[in-house]
Amino acid sequence: MNGELPLDVPHTSRIYDYFLGGKDNYEVDRQAAQEILKAWPDIRTAARVNRQFMHRSTRFLAEAGIRQFLDIGTGIPTEPNLHQIAQQTAPDCRVVYVDNDPLVLAYARAMMMSGEQGATTYIHGDVTDPAAILRDPDLTDILDLTEPVGLSLIALLHFVEADVNAILATFLDALAPGSYLVICTITADFAPAQVAAAQDVYRIRKMPAQVRTYDEVTAWFKGLDLTEPGIVPPHRWGLADTVEIPHSFDAKISCYCGVARKP
Repeated sequence: MNGELPLDVPHTSRIYDYFLGGKDNYEVDRQAAQEILKAWPDIRTAARVNRQFMHRSTRFLAEAGIRQFLDIGTGIPTEPNLHQIAQQTAPDCRVVYVDNDPLVLAYARAMMMSGEQGATTYIHGDVTDPAAILRDPDLTDILDLTEPVGLSLIALLHFVEADVNAILATFLDALAPGSYLVICTITADFAPAQVAAAQDVYRIRKMPAQVRTYDEVTAWFKGLDLTEPGIVPPHRWGLADTVEIPHSFDAKISCYCGVARKP
């Protein structure tokens, strides 16, 4: 990676920022986003539900004793960010953010300020080259990989067309027992036509897009101890049983998530 992406073509992180109501995107991103919205009118809601899952899962890990976080596919900062959630629970948490968009780098350096007791940094990297991320000196200055780490890949892997199992194996092999894997990714299981149409928009615009099935997502957690309730849509993870959500909402979100611990 040379750290540069052309700004005259859309990028997934800036489109996601647009869906979340952010201002850090370009006209080319907004045009692509509008095409995606035609195919998947509820994708703004899906983006917000993804963020809410990030909040709950990060808080869960911090309450479970995790003090180190590696968040890949960070995206443009939207408060509260992962480090803010983690450090609210445990002020000494250390967080490394990773993204491959130089615009994200600019905003991250300006906005992602750590609490006094913790530490936060951002590195430029691509999830398809996990070895490069793991050996980056800015990562090893912040994280001690001999101690448990929370590895977060939220709203990222549906933009990865490479071998996800091999990518995850490289990360997990490098992480200590007691580490956690947190994933949320798009599926076509609930609304095949809608999600396929959205996927086509990304691909036509020369952006990678690959939705997965329940079985594929489940396989990513092989050998790990899944937390309850297992592989579910993100709005069904970490909420009280008294919160009743109609099954029709699953099609609006069209994602699976999971949180698992490395034994």
